[in-house]
Amino acid sequence: MATFISLINLTDQGIRNVKQSPQRFEAFKAMAENYNVTVKAIYYTIGQFDMIVIAEGDDKSVIASLLATNAFGNLRSQTMLAYSVDEMKEITGMMKV
Repeated sequence: MATFISLINLTDQGIRNVKQSPQRFEAFKAMAENYNVTVKAIYYTIGQFDMIVIAEGDDKSVIASLLATNAFGNLRSQTMLAYSVDEMKEITGMMKV
């Protein structure tokens, strides 16, 4: 199972309805389960991004769940594939240099 970190920004629509953001997160978490995606954490942040979401699942399922969420128009996301230290040890151990 892969780990993904999504950097989230609220759209104009999302900020107008920011009071419902915690409830929308709960709805996203339930919807993600339908994609076999586990939402590990969400953090509200101050600065360049409004939220960070950490999710686990296969790549196509995670991306599909995020695209479906983006389609509602409350947020836009940038998503990165993340590796643990142990996973990176395995990857660098495969290097032939």
